[in-house]
Amino acid sequence: MSNMKLGLGIDTGGTYTDAVIMDLSDGRVLETNKTLTTHSDLLLGIEGVISGLNPGYLKDIRLVSVSTTLATNSTLEGKGHPAGLVLAGYSINRELPVQHTVSVSGGHDANGSEADLLDLEAVRNFVNSTKGRVFSYAISSYFAARNPEHELAVKECIRDLTEKPVVCGHELSMDLGAYERAVTATLNARLIPINSMFIRSVLAAMRAKNISAPLMVMKCDGSLARLEEAEEKPVESIFSGPAASLVGAAHISGLKNCVAVDIGGTSTDIAFIKDGVPKISDTGAVVGDWRTMVRAIRMRTSAVGGDSHVWIRNKFFIGPNRVIPLCLAAESFPHLIDKFSRTGKLRERVMDDILQPTSFFVQNHPIETYEDYSSFNYTVEFELDRYERKIFDALGNEPVSVAELSEKTGDHPLLFTKTLRSLVQKRCINQIGFTPTDALHVLGEYEAWEKKASCLGAKVLGSALGQGAEDFCRAVKQKFAKNIALELIAFFVKDLRKSDLEKVMDSSAYTKFKITVPVVLIGAPVRAYVDELLEFVDADIRIPEHHEVGNAVGALVGSIIKRSEVLIRPAGAGNEKYLVFSEKERKISGNYQEALDYGLELSERLISEHMEVYGLDMEQVFFNLERKDTRKGTGSPLETKLLGIGIGSPLKLK
Repeated sequence: MSNMKLGLGIDTGGTYTDAVIMDLSDGRVLETNKTLTTHSDLLLGIEGVISGLNPGYLKDIRLVSVSTTLATNSTLEGKGHPAGLVLAGYSINRELPVQHTVSVSGGHDANGSEADLLDLEAVRNFVNSTKGRVFSYAISSYFAARNPEHELAVKECIRDLTEKPVVCGHELSMDLGAYERAVTATLNARLIPINSMFIRSVLAAMRAKNISAPLMVMKCDGSLARLEEAEEKPVESIFSGPAASLVGAAHISGLKNCVAVDIGGTSTDIAFIKDGVPKISDTGAVVGDWRTMVRAIRMRTSAVGGDSHVWIRNKFFIGPNRVIPLCLAAESFPHLIDKFSRTGKLRERVMDDILQPTSFFVQNHPIETYEDYSSFNYTVEFELDRYERKIFDALGNEPVSVAELSEKTGDHPLLFTKTLRSLVQKRCINQIGFTPTDALHVLGEYEAWEKKASCLGAKVLGSALGQGAEDFCRAVKQKFAKNIALELIAFFVKDLRKSDLEKVMDSSAYTKFKITVPVVLIGAPVRAYVDELLEFVDADIRIPEHHEVGNAVGALVGSIIKRSEVLIRPAGAGNEKYLVFSEKERKISGNYQEALDYGLELSERLISEHMEVYGLDMEQVFFNLERKDTRKGTGSPLETKLLGIGIGSPLKLK
């Protein structure tokens, strides 16, 4: 065993935390484990999943790599610590994900020349007035992609006044777009504490298990980053979970070209890999309402997963909200089964996704302060109004039905439905309900937890629609599979609405959409949906070995990818000089050929320097350089963009 080069991959998702041990020398998965994610204390779940692995392997671990959806979820839910934003040379009238912001004079023009003097005194006043109310700072200076001098000066100024983290827009992207740059920098600043909590949880678990190995983090373009880089740029791991599932699907299926469909508890993610490299989106990653400049895989995410709420009103609906499945809740709360006889009757006209005959609510008690070995504190605060406090206090440590809550408070359910929804969104309480996972339990196709609770829930909902429990569950299963099929088709057919695709799908029994690349399914219960999926699409569907932990596999086998971008443009009309822009600097060259020679050398050097940090030399790296020459009109000066990519493998790490 000591001769093997072992790696440990960990993925923390919304429902499960997965782990794999792999022999990095040949890519074989040696062992896997899966536990529930412990949101109130991530360390417990991470330690738990490692504890289920063979301790004999742990002492030989040479590399640990992780992926997570925590950054995605926090952004979608509007969570994240407060940050301060400094805009230099411009102001923004559109909505920003920040409360504390200031606009100061400064910035540059399109050629990187200073447009206005930087007002550092205004920066000092802003920092002194806000440093007690924010966790971090973001900086976005006008045309910093052409010259980052003012962003760097503001960063130095802030660091002189406080030890709080500082993020510059040019450090995250060299693309133009003042608004998107500000959004990207701000989200990154807000995610720093959340990302730190996850990473420090992993480090603490490694220390507890005596694992001494480098730690790497999956980025949302499918590449791996060092711990230090991931901590500085958490926004780049926003889609690390879906990216890991894509890379993992390709690895365990042995395919260089495939579409991966990851059916998780919270969502279904779809992405495409071609020639072994994830396809990257033409535009930046979109998270909720925010369009960023983060380079990410091209993916499609839908809020339909195994834990999506199945609820009724004249007919049944699936999602979009996630609940705790009845079968899982009954494992922790055995008395839940007895409560079905006392759920009471709800009139159909008052039913919604909160007020359901199979809905139960229970207080959520997260740890008030999270502390690990580095004394990083993470505090969870609940801000409740008077009526929210009344409803919260009426709930307890055991699940309570809608009818029971009405009895306890003396209020009609319509009075507290909005409050229950608010408390669920604030994560003060958890909602328990019927899910597609429960339907699979009833049908005997996936039995991880308490089947009796699922059967009771199916009986209640099915009877309300005039169906038997099993017929109801078969209908839920079929609709769930149809939703996934529609998402898969919509991923490839980008210009048509999903509703139009559904009309085509339903129009004839003699037509069917055909997917011409293999479809690899990732997730615990995916085998149960194959037959239903084939009713809607003609595809080569594959379920590889270790599909249930595909994300953790992907976290470990991702490549180290560095992309460089160098832009060469004329300094001005009638001027022979050329400007060279890069993430490293702005340089003035005497003529075009001199600028081109420098740009070509710089493109490879930027990648080489990045790979050297990982112990890789350029002989171990696949390097490709793409050159794009453009002229805006007849006789106009030549503009050139050099796009370099270097791909190295963790398997070649020294």
